[in-house]
Amino acid sequence: MKPLNNFEEFQREGIVRKVSINRNRSKSLVIEAERKNNSLKVTLKKVGLKDENANDFLESCYDIIMFLIRAQMYLEGFSANGQGSHEAEVSYLRNLKFNDKDIRFLNELRYFRNGILYYGDKFDVEYVEKVINFKDKIFPKLKKLF
Repeated sequence: MKPLNNFEEFQREGIVRKVSINRNRSKSLVIEAERKNNSLKVTLKKVGLKDENANDFLESCYDIIMFLIRAQMYLEGFSANGQGSHEAEVSYLRNLKFNDKDIRFLNELRYFRNGILYYGDKFDVEYVEKVINFKDKIFPKLKKLF
């Protein structure tokens, strides 16, 4: 996996554009992230994490985190579109002063989620437990921004 560009590089490439601040869109993304997070917790408790549903939990964790990142971007007047947009959003964590370890893990998660969507990759309980723990750690940090 190649190193992640700086957010400003994504702006120069046109993947990230400056747009009008959109508080309503930001708020709706935060509400949706909270809803998805609560739903994930209920499903985890009732159904449990198993190898056959591990990919579902991985994707849910990724979506929850990305919704909060996008929400903050909308508050600051940024939008990412097209190929490379998810990388740009992950890179935006640097602007939010997150540490390199968390940024690398989320970029790895982004890469693996692509593997699920486009290549049929499967992940096991052990890895997805790390993903859930990461989501549980980063969720409140991102939520504090609002």
